[in-house]
Parts: sequence; C-alpha cells; structure tokens
Amino acid sequence: MKIAKFPVLFAMLALFALGACSPEVGSAEWCAQLKEKDKGNWTANEVKDFAKHCILK
Repeated sequence: MKIAKFPVLFAMLALFALGACSPEVGSAEWCAQLKEKDKGNWTANEVKDFAKHCILK
C-alpha cells in the first residue's frame, strides 16, 4: 500500500516545482515574458490579462 502513494506524492511535487517557475500574472517579469512570446501563440486569457495589467495599468 505504501508503494501506491509514491506516484501521487511525486506528481504533486512535480506540479509544485513547475508552477513555481512561472512569474505571477501581471508582474513586470510576466509582461516582459509575454512581450517576447509570439503573439499568435497567446491564449485569450493571456491577451485579456496583458491588456489589463501591462497596458491599462
């Protein structure tokens, strides 16, 4: 039974580690990162958040 818990724990740690790498939405780092990203690859949420936090502040 203890072996079954290991994959779940590993998956949670991996998600936490990957989530900690991206800057907070609306921060200066996030705005700079999005400016460098190809605009054709932006999601609708990224467009909305970019306008709200980086242009209309």
